Amino acid sequence: MESELWKRLYCLLWHEAMLKTARRRRVYSDAFILTVYFWSVLHDRPRCWACRIENWPASMAWLNLPSEATLSRRMRGVSVMLLLTALLDHLGALRQPSLLRKIDSKPLPVGGFSKDRDARRGYGAGQITRGYKLFCIWGDGIVPDAWTMGPMNLSDPAGATQLIGELSGSGYLVADVTHDSNPLHAVSASRGFQLLAPRKQPGTGLGHQEHQPSRLRAIEMLEGPSPLGQNLYRRRTEIERAFGHASNFGGGLQPLPSWVRRPHRVVPWVATKLLLNALRLAQIQALAA
Repeated sequence: MESELWKRLYCLLWHEAMLKTARRRRVYSDAFILTVYFWSVLHDRPRCWACRIENWPASMAWLNLPSEATLSRRMRGVSVMLLLTALLDHLGALRQPSLLRKIDSKPLPVGGFSKDRDARRGYGAGQITRGYKLFCIWGDGIVPDAWTMGPMNLSDPAGATQLIGELSGSGYLVADVTHDSNPLHAVSASRGFQLLAPRKQPGTGLGHQEHQPSRLRAIEMLEGPSPLGQNLYRRRTEIERAFGHASNFGGGLQPLPSWVRRPHRVVPWVATKLLLNALRLAQIQALAA
């Protein structure tokens, strides 16, 4: 599976690079920099490991690899990140339009003694921990419709608010109880989406404050006699399975290793893990077809 994933990733990268990357006189192209970086992430090794030729197959002993400093500097470049984004967009374009999308976050903890000053302490996976959060809105595709990274103490409504503006179309958004807030309902409605997030205490009163019409409609759909709201909300678990699929294979999205610290390293690492998972799912779907 690992070798097949590498072949698919390599072909996708260089195909997209030929379409997107401007030709410049550089010792190492953006596509080659990403090739070396992908090799390290696929094998869950630090970047310096991928910069040593003895860690590559014998058939590729002719490669002129960049130094660790060069790889680190180039991975911060805008053009490299744009190429990485283009790879995810290419796979995202394969998805079918969906009227139902799911919102959730996945904690990515770091070690308790990490010196990463951007990793914050917050609530994730049922406990207080330190690290980052991956916020996703997922439709029916193999990559999220929108995603972003934030510190662990960033609330789910705040992360979702950043993402909803990136969505196109309209429909329903289903989320867990932590997303039930009037401001998030207002943002969702302004973009043409009905947010469905249950209340912490269903069946109780609403108090004396003014509520968004979208929130009142969500309460009616989830707590009323019509089965539509409940049937839609049952599909919220699909995003939990999506996070599970992204984590349950070699090279998958696991807690951040010790060499992935600070946002400029965390973001490309997570993006590559999402890319690897998408290619794996595409392969599984192709075999099942």
